[in-house]
Amino acid sequence: MPPTVPPASLPELFAAFNRLTVLIVGDVMLDAYVWGKAGRISPEAPVPIVHVSRTEQRLGGAANVALNVQALGATPLLCAVVGEDAGGDQLLGLLEDKNLSAKGIVRSADRPTTVKQRILAAGQHLLRIDSEVETDLNATEAADLIARYEALLPQADVVVFEDYDKGVLNESLIQHFIAQARRRNIPTVVDPKRKNFLAYRYCTLFKPNLKELREGLKLDFNDTDADRPQFEAAVQRLRELLTPAIILVTLSERGVFSDAPATGRNYIPAHLRAISDVSGAGDTVISIAALCVALGLEAPVLAALANLGGGLVCEQVGVVPIEKDRLLEEAQEAGLLNIIVQTEGPVSIRD
Repeated sequence: MPPTVPPASLPELFAAFNRLTVLIVGDVMLDAYVWGKAGRISPEAPVPIVHVSRTEQRLGGAANVALNVQALGATPLLCAVVGEDAGGDQLLGLLEDKNLSAKGIVRSADRPTTVKQRILAAGQHLLRIDSEVETDLNATEAADLIARYEALLPQADVVVFEDYDKGVLNESLIQHFIAQARRRNIPTVVDPKRKNFLAYRYCTLFKPNLKELREGLKLDFNDTDADRPQFEAAVQRLRELLTPAIILVTLSERGVFSDAPATGRNYIPAHLRAISDVSGAGDTVISIAALCVALGLEAPVLAALANLGGGLVCEQVGVVPIEKDRLLEEAQEAGLLNIIVQTEGPVSIRD
């Protein structure tokens, strides 16, 4: 189990990541890429013709969270459902290639593996093709998933719910999983989507983005200074409905916002980046946040580190895990463990 006293320095924090085990439950998927050159427009329709130069398959969804957790030095345990199909075979093959355990993976003949195929040319994302279903698990699949989760839970220091609305998670399963974790005093961290948004009662950390917050609460507001009271009222409403210990809202190019009883409300601005692709940034943010929660870090510190990591992966094309050494280097340069907590306005950082 992690230490009761949070690490006192960034090197100690990053070394402590290596001792953690993270159970990740939710929607795994296969991210497929077709790279090529677009030289002309098709005579059949006003779309570019892409001449394929290479193809690639990567782990996505909850499996990309596992890659991020692994890249940070911790041990990930995946708990999910895939199909008995070619996509499922490829996904399990990638797990093996990456030295990731498949003990928590349930295979089903009744639902396909989620595959998202991206077409890219000249560094630009032209098209995405999704092959998937969004129906809830049947009774047999749900029972198998519960059995895998309960077998793996005693090994975990923190549980991550990675919900993409593909049907693996529903309100009944979510409440069962959270109750089991709470019974063992294991923190729970949530990356939500719309369908199950209000199902994660009593989780430890809840991390929506701004769009998910609006849709989940059925409210209309912006993240501009003029709408800050409405935004903060929405966060308060979320706290009343779910009772999480920490709320972490990602605000895209505006950075992140954290809210916790001990440290109040904090706005942390984004770092200037040459953005290539935002795909997978949320997976990196939730991975870093989960490890920090397991180690007992306060909300502004974990928010600042997750914000930094999410920005770093946006500099690369496609869904890729974080680079631990680079994250540590930039975190040290920013002095992230010396954050001055402010209840209003942006958090300032000492060098």
